[in-house]
Amino acid sequence: MKKAIFLLLIFISFSINAQDNYDLSTLRIGPFKYGMKETDMRKVANTKFNNGKDKYGNEVAIANYNGEKIEIALSQIYAGENQPSAIGIYNLTTKSPKFKTKSGIGVGSTKDQLLDAYRNYPNYSVNQMWDEKTSKKSTTESSFTLSDSDSNTELFFRMINNVVVEVTVYINEGC
Repeated sequence: MKKAIFLLLIFISFSINAQDNYDLSTLRIGPFKYGMKETDMRKVANTKFNNGKDKYGNEVAIANYNGEKIEIALSQIYAGENQPSAIGIYNLTTKSPKFKTKSGIGVGSTKDQLLDAYRNYPNYSVNQMWDEKTSKKSTTESSFTLSDSDSNTELFFRMINNVVVEVTVYINEGC
């Protein structure tokens, strides 16, 4: 009987964890997807949002998804021809190491791991970041960006000393 209860508890534990969504892609962070309407975002979140500011001072909604913070920038989103536009997700950012791509990449991954995982990806770039304090290119901060031309979005990995510290999904306005 104890063995049956133990197995049942393990099964329930895996079932609960299986419902968690820690996917990271050029379109999403967890259950939140670029372009998702604000009303749908609030339904999916099943949590209260806090108001905050991103590192540039822009207002963002901060979701607490299973204890992990996701910054969500909202904007007027084009819904398509003959469709009314709506407020939707424009940008997503997280510093949580729980969110990973299908290749296992996320916060905590190294530049070498990014290069190994995405060397055959059709459109990526690696760049030094600009240091506002010195008005020069940073010697410690860089980025690795995957561009998705089908969805006009980018998955941006910000690195310090070649280790990912933040991941952002945003629209590629240059397309």
